[in-house]
Amino acid sequence: MKKTFGFILVLLLVFPSFAADQTREQKRLEACGQVFKEILDIPDGIPKELLNKAECVIVIPSVLKFAIGVGGDFGRGAITCRTGEHFTGSWSAPALFALEGGNIGFQLGGTATDFVLLVMNPKGAKSIPGSKVKLGADASAAAGPKGRTAAADTDIVMRAEVLSYSRARGLFAGISLEGSTLRSDGSANRKMYGHDLSAKEIVRQGKVGVPASARELISLLNKTSPKNQSDPKSLQE
Repeated sequence: MKKTFGFILVLLLVFPSFAADQTREQKRLEACGQVFKEILDIPDGIPKELLNKAECVIVIPSVLKFAIGVGGDFGRGAITCRTGEHFTGSWSAPALFALEGGNIGFQLGGTATDFVLLVMNPKGAKSIPGSKVKLGADASAAAGPKGRTAAADTDIVMRAEVLSYSRARGLFAGISLEGSTLRSDGSANRKMYGHDLSAKEIVRQGKVGVPASARELISLLNKTSPKNQSDPKSLQE
């Protein structure tokens, strides 16, 4: 008994940092699921009809703002896209993603902000997982309209490839992220899935299954928005 206890104690002393490294990405995916669930529960939140027309969803929990000379933001989250050649299938395994930007005009001191971004057409859904994208330059972006009955056919919605929403200090709003960049978090994906994978391989090519830590997020999306309701012709582009 003493030998067994001693062996367990050695394992706990030798491997704590390794265990933490192993679970950091899992906790991040779990946070994405929790944030997305809470935002969906907001009465005057993301319009269901917009979510149903989104090809991809990006969730960035707790983006931290800072001010060292200039304002900035830095956040880690995940992207998932509808599967299938024309984005008509269920939601994919998530790829870990990063949001970065500087002096973009929405700093709120040291407040942590959650973001949800909807990718609204196949062009954006193909380009964002494949490369580093600057919002407003490489991909058109706009603050997403709020409300369950918000019109989905406004000029802003029709033109934007990305609609963005934020939640900070209990307040929820559509907010512009122009000037920020989105990119795949390669090292985090490697730790999560055990080998090098691009975001495109994860969300578009189905190289991996949904990990346990992402099941809440993906199950919620499959339940809330199981079918892509975009114009079928637009999905063929």
